[in-house]
Amino acid sequence: MSETHSAILHCPYCAEEDLRPTEDSHGSWLCTSCRRVFAVRLIGISPVDTKAHAVPAGSATPQGSSS
Repeated sequence: MSETHSAILHCPYCAEEDLRPTEDSHGSWLCTSCRRVFAVRLIGISPVDTKAHAVPAGSATPQGSSS
């Protein structure tokens, strides 16, 4: 696995592409369109197969779970 990460390509709020790194904190970005400053952080890798535990649209519990 690579130790480097890809640069952010789109603003998560307005989807514009004109992003600039900020000096506020490491890893924070400024969207010049909507003026939001945000950071994206990797928490970790899930050990669970997310496809097997997908929640169908309109359902409150994962498939196969009983409530």
